[in-house]
Amino acid sequence: MGRIDARGKSCPQPVMMTKTHVDAGERELEIYLDNAVSASNVQRYLEKNGFRVRIMDEDGTITIHAEKGGTETSPRPVSPAAAEKLQDTAVLITGKEIGNGDAVLGEVLMKGFLGTLSQIANPPSVVALMNEGVKLALKNTSSCDHLIALQKKGTRILVCGTCTNHFGITQDVGAGIISNMFEITEALLSASKRLTF
Repeated sequence: MGRIDARGKSCPQPVMMTKTHVDAGERELEIYLDNAVSASNVQRYLEKNGFRVRIMDEDGTITIHAEKGGTETSPRPVSPAAAEKLQDTAVLITGKEIGNGDAVLGEVLMKGFLGTLSQIANPPSVVALMNEGVKLALKNTSSCDHLIALQKKGTRILVCGTCTNHFGITQDVGAGIISNMFEITEALLSASKRLTF
């Protein structure tokens, strides 16, 4: 069994350390972490790669025991009908505004863009939020409502955990999943088309 001590490691190191063991063919892993966001990221990575995952949290140390095969506990997949309606497009948003001119106009444009995305018949498969863009996912905002509407259509909303930690807003995120650089990069590179704002 492979053992990984990822305590004290920042995003995306815990996922990358896990990936190294998975790529080496390990079928059973025990991973030690010290924060819930890293544990969630590692859990999603393992489940995506066919591992059954158990998590224990004792005295500030989160232990993930993962075993290849068996029943997976990953989130419910998007229905085939919804998946057919998604465009193979990834959208990377790094700010709260569109453009570099008037800030008020830029915010209006961004909210209009997200509102339009949530209404079109074929939304993107992924929207990734980084830097100031993570603030679009804050609870009780119209931009968050648009992101939730996109999620309901099957779009994955990936919110950078390093960014939410930096701004101190991780607990205030109301849409998407707190993600990491590895997962976001993989999602962006696997899409056939990419848009950046």
